[in-house]
Amino acid sequence: MPRHKDFIPHGVIPAVLLPFHEDLSIDELSYRAHLRDVTSAPGISAITTNAHSSEVASCTLDEQRRVLEITMDEIGDKTPVVAGVYCEGSLEGQRIAKMATEGGASALLVFPSGIYTFGQRPEMAVEHFRRIADVTDLPLIIFQYPPAGGQGYPMATLERICDEVPTVRAIKDWCANPQLHDRQIRRLQSRPTPVNVLTTHSAWLFSSLVLGCNGLLSGSGSVIADLQARLFQAVQANDLATARALHDRIMPTAEVFYAEPWVDMHNRMKEALVLLGKLPRAVVRPPLMKIPADEIERIRLALIAAGLLD
Repeated sequence: MPRHKDFIPHGVIPAVLLPFHEDLSIDELSYRAHLRDVTSAPGISAITTNAHSSEVASCTLDEQRRVLEITMDEIGDKTPVVAGVYCEGSLEGQRIAKMATEGGASALLVFPSGIYTFGQRPEMAVEHFRRIADVTDLPLIIFQYPPAGGQGYPMATLERICDEVPTVRAIKDWCANPQLHDRQIRRLQSRPTPVNVLTTHSAWLFSSLVLGCNGLLSGSGSVIADLQARLFQAVQANDLATARALHDRIMPTAEVFYAEPWVDMHNRMKEALVLLGKLPRAVVRPPLMKIPADEIERIRLALIAAGLLD
């Protein structure tokens, strides 16, 4: 059963990283320390694990189960945990959803299947979510990808999923289009049962939040959870002067984390935590590779500009 039964995904939800030893095994002690560090930031609503930031694509189901066990043991009593459902097929999605529900998660972040890069029909997406909802009563978060890649859901499909799968309570919006982002916020959050829009447009977070998102779910929260929480609170309070000042501090990190190629974004965040003395090493699993020294130097300078490193 979930530890936080009334949790509805909202507010500031950092997506945590997953440290590894040099032999590529999970560094459980460093992961526990990372969880404690991220959840010590005032104002966060939950954390997310078994997602992009924790390199879920390179983790077996047993490893995902162990990561969730550690997470629940370390911070589950005080902080709701969102668990990712990352898979190609709906049957595997059911297995992951069952595991996460039994493991104590409070909500599930459902990734789109890679199959959609070949095209999708609305009934495919609806059936995927319906099958997952059949095995869990946890709130579901739709991970909305950019439409150009084929994995994003058209607006009509999003609304149909929400109509036919009532446990969908939020989307993690990465549509990468400000006009579409605005439309989704207006349409989904004004439904009779609102579906919260959690932005993950961390490269333009201030602009995104001003449009009215009910939260954010971001891997960069693994490094700057405190700044993100303060920015969200300032925007909610309509204190735009404070929000702009926080935006000025966040932008140096956003510009180095979310540079091309974007596949290295969480790789860079690990390097940032090493520079901050919060991780012992920045090992990633292949096919990810360590970034070069000149890029690590740019991250160091960005942390200084953000006021996070002397």
